[in-house]
Parts: sequence; C-alpha cells; structure tokens
Amino acid sequence: MIRHLRITVDGKVYDVVVEEVTDQGAPAPHAPPAAAVQPAAVASHAAAAPVPSSAPVAPGTGEAQRAPLAGTVLSVAVKPGDAVAADQEICVLEAMKMKTSIFAFKAGTVTAVLVKAGDAVDSDQPLVTIA
Repeated sequence: MIRHLRITVDGKVYDVVVEEVTDQGAPAPHAPPAAAVQPAAVASHAAAAPVPSSAPVAPGTGEAQRAPLAGTVLSVAVKPGDAVAADQEICVLEAMKMKTSIFAFKAGTVTAVLVKAGDAVDSDQPLVTIA
C-alpha cells in the first residue's frame, strides 16, 4: 500500500511517498516504486479523484478514520456526503509544530465529520466515518 505524507522539518515542507513492503522485503506486488523525497514546492501532490457514490448512506455509518497521533486539527477537507478516493487528503493535524496530512484509508462516502478546525484530538480518536 502506498501512503502519501506531507512532512514539515525546520519550516521546510516535504511531500513523501511511503511504500508498504511484504515480509520478504520486496515491494508489495500492487505498489509502484516509491518516489524520492522532494520539497513540496517541487513535488506535485495530485489529489486523488473522488469516487462517485452509488447509493445514499446513513449518517454516521461506516468505518472510522482515526487520528494516528495526538494534535490539533488545522483543517478538514471533507463534509458529510462527499465521495472520497482511497488516499485522498481528508484533514491536516498539527503536533509539535509539524503538520501531518491524514488520508482516507479507503474509497467511499463520508457519513460523518467528527472534528473541526481547532479541535484537540487524541491518538486513535475517530476523525470521520467512511462507508
């Protein structure tokens, strides 16, 4: 699985791609080669295309996208009813002066947004639900 992350170090922003590997250390068969770390000003971080919703989804149903770390919500890029693609940025958290983009773990429809900009969140706290 490929994960796109934006990391800020000493005020300089980097877009990085992290690639999951199998137990044998080889890249997962479905994953393209990982890209080199590039400054965000140079890297083009294309947003994933939204996936159209096929049927209405009940509010709050689905699986929770959880915070990977404790921090403060800087921005939320989705709202209930939005169709999202896997690895599409859904919000940005800040912790210890570092910004971390949070990406959808799967494609689907956002059924609930549980946080707003300025909220403090704990690690593993649900941020949105996606069905």
